Amino acid sequence: MFSAKQRAMQTSLLSARSFDLVVIGGGITGAGIALDAVSRGMSVALIEMQDFAAGTSSRSTKLVHGGLRYLKQFEVKMVAEVGKEREIVYENAVHVTEPQHMLLPFHKGGTFGPLTTSLGLRFYDFLAGVKKNERRVMLSAAEVLQREPLVKKEGLRGGGSYVEYRTDDARLTLEVLKKAAELGAVCINYVQASGFLYHEGKVSGVQAVDMVSGKTIRIQGKKVVNATGPWVDEVRSFDSDDKEKQLRLTKGVHIVVDQSKFPLRQAVYFDAPDQRMIFAIPRDTKTYIGTTDTFYEEDPSEPSATKEDVNYLIHAVESMFPSVNLSPEDIESTWAGLRPLILEEGKDPSEISRKDEIWESENGLVSIAGGKLTGYRIMAETIVDLVAKRLKKETGKKYGKSVTKSLPLSGGDFGGSENFAKFVQQAAKASEQYGLTLEQGRMFAQFFGTNAYRVFSHFQKLPDEIQEGIPKTLAAVIDYAVEEEMALTPADFFIRRTGDLYFHIDDVVRYQEAVLHYMSRILVYSESQQNEYRSELLKELDKASRFGKRVLY
Repeated sequence: MFSAKQRAMQTSLLSARSFDLVVIGGGITGAGIALDAVSRGMSVALIEMQDFAAGTSSRSTKLVHGGLRYLKQFEVKMVAEVGKEREIVYENAVHVTEPQHMLLPFHKGGTFGPLTTSLGLRFYDFLAGVKKNERRVMLSAAEVLQREPLVKKEGLRGGGSYVEYRTDDARLTLEVLKKAAELGAVCINYVQASGFLYHEGKVSGVQAVDMVSGKTIRIQGKKVVNATGPWVDEVRSFDSDDKEKQLRLTKGVHIVVDQSKFPLRQAVYFDAPDQRMIFAIPRDTKTYIGTTDTFYEEDPSEPSATKEDVNYLIHAVESMFPSVNLSPEDIESTWAGLRPLILEEGKDPSEISRKDEIWESENGLVSIAGGKLTGYRIMAETIVDLVAKRLKKETGKKYGKSVTKSLPLSGGDFGGSENFAKFVQQAAKASEQYGLTLEQGRMFAQFFGTNAYRVFSHFQKLPDEIQEGIPKTLAAVIDYAVEEEMALTPADFFIRRTGDLYFHIDDVVRYQEAVLHYMSRILVYSESQQNEYRSELLKELDKASRFGKRVLY
């Protein structure tokens, strides 16, 4: 149901069936809507013009967090709502979400002081319903430096420690989509909406183009939801020229450096010189830093880091970690994402609210924009409640309440966080029966959750020597990504299925051509597709690594 090899068959279902709901947009918001709807018994189709999560949903700070900084803007309701959602997202997908202790140091003359930090974190704990063992702890200056010696000593007055949840945003989106597909939703990437179908003046489906075959597809749907993020206004314009509410795009940039250049022990949330708050987060053997917040008015499909963005983040690191001397040449990779926020005239990018908004046109098109990664499930619940209400009125059919609050995502069927360590241990031991080492099995179990057994199976079926010269473990992960995660191109694999472009870029450089040929063999690329997909990956490599001294060819 979610295989790139079965793409033609899946695409034919789009035009052969009539759906209760058609979702446009395969980011986290659209994925959440599809899962909520199909789990209530609706027939659902979802289309995405690029790869799943290729937009904002693979370009965030990769935190399922409660938005502590929004307390400064008195957005109490939003902090309370998404704060409580953190725990739900975590428990439903422990294999892609993990607790991350965050250090919030405060210095003389900074945004936060001892009292404001203590009160702010305590209020945050209360609003977000933080469990007892993850509530804030106040630290002396000496205790801050013990936890993270790189923090600036001059003017240090102390700090606070609290817990956020680190995630892989693209993989979280994929696990939501895979669960939706498992329950019967038809979810397909590289299908672009080009207009709407109408019946008696109301939106009754979507006209789309298969970006792979070039064929036009007519998808019948009783209700249509536009969850296209930065493209919401463009898709809305297919239906009407209503400009009552519009988006304002802001860009956030992150940079990645090796731990040898920035040996950060733990995550730090700190003041930049202009009083914006910045994250520095260790991940594997790297440290990543972000994010910027600037208005963006260019092509939403091509955001990238600029020299100014990079210098801003390097300067921020220098201000808080004076012994860390970063230069642009130290940056191994970057990514840039867009925030589709609701236009508020006269406000700076950081001041515009992150709350979500829902529009419903006179013709019945439902659109959603804004919001945060953490709140995807509750946003989806709100949208599907609205869709269910409309369907009941129009068809008489009644749908129940959302069940996603306690619905494990794909790969999460091990009984929640309390059972995860035991599951990983058991899966690692079991992997030896498939020919893997204990450590390889553990790595796959931590990354894929219960789906690791499917990766084990792919590994077992492969010959010991792969003709393209790639490791057998890499071939197994590619097979799984193609056959069970609808990866169509090497860029899909290296960016959204593994995150290697950002955190293991040397592996992408090393295996780019071999992976292209391996995927070409199993997906039967034409010569023009090979050239197109090679160029696509080289472009992404260049965009990610243009500030470092890196040879890509």
